[in-house]
Amino acid sequence: MPAVTPDNWTDLPRIPEPGPEGSERTVLRLVTAPSLLEGAGFPVRRPFPTREIGFREADPFLLLDHMGAVQYGPGEAKGAPWHPHRGFETVTYMIDGVMRHRDSQGGGGVISNGDTQWMTAGAGILHDEMPPDELVASGGLFHGIQLWVNLPRSLKWTPPRYQSIAASAVRLVASARGDALVRIIAGELGPYRGPGLTWTPITLVHASLEPGARLAVPWPSDFNAIAYVLAGSGAAGPEHVLIREGQAAWFGAGSGVVVTASPAPDSPTGRLEVLLLGGRPIREPIASYGPFVMNTREEILQAFEDYQAGRMGTIPAEILDPGSPS
Repeated sequence: MPAVTPDNWTDLPRIPEPGPEGSERTVLRLVTAPSLLEGAGFPVRRPFPTREIGFREADPFLLLDHMGAVQYGPGEAKGAPWHPHRGFETVTYMIDGVMRHRDSQGGGGVISNGDTQWMTAGAGILHDEMPPDELVASGGLFHGIQLWVNLPRSLKWTPPRYQSIAASAVRLVASARGDALVRIIAGELGPYRGPGLTWTPITLVHASLEPGARLAVPWPSDFNAIAYVLAGSGAAGPEHVLIREGQAAWFGAGSGVVVTASPAPDSPTGRLEVLLLGGRPIREPIASYGPFVMNTREEILQAFEDYQAGRMGTIPAEILDPGSPS
């Protein structure tokens, strides 16, 4: 798992465990992510939204797709061709493999092995996310996540913005006991902050726990809290609810989150790989259809009209016709 991993993380700063005045969040619900095909036909597991977990429970998050891990053969890799978005942000975190992103404003680039692309669609944008030609030709390992983060009504018309977060920029810290590596991509975890700039207050973390390790971290009491297992197995909460790859634990109220790794996690790294995420709920009406997330049905209809009229941007001519003069 090439996601940024230092040789010796025991030398990193340590996250203080929640104090005795803090309350560990108990697990309210455990969800197994169903599998489906997305984009041009690549497999994902989606812990939310589902019949069990809707927008209200996940607020301020809209969707989480776990892409892979899958070993593509030559010619098999697929992505998501050009499509529009409006009203939220997309966050793509690549753990293994390579993804190329382009948008109608000229933003984008190639992300791989611990990089993150953070796109604020806001008022509207077109983009594509595709494996580069060399990965399609050769095949290879592909593993990552995409998270959709809602924007409040007051920010749905904000101008689009693109952030490229290199793996080297991610804030690295260790658990209080030194037996877990914590990568803070965005938001705060105790006194430490990740590099991602967010309109909606959230925290996004990828943690790697050694066999038998316990990770206890402070968590904002006004945020919800979710733990999703990327690989391996372990337990969540003070009641030690068993959790494995492809499952998400929803936590209740409190000021601390706890996950533990099983003594022998079954994963490529030999560790429990877990995504911790949470945010401050927006608590506004949601109207959604495909790539548009607004507050009313009328705004969704307007989004379709704006997209069809080209008001969300157009695919650059050099992409439609690579041989055309620039």
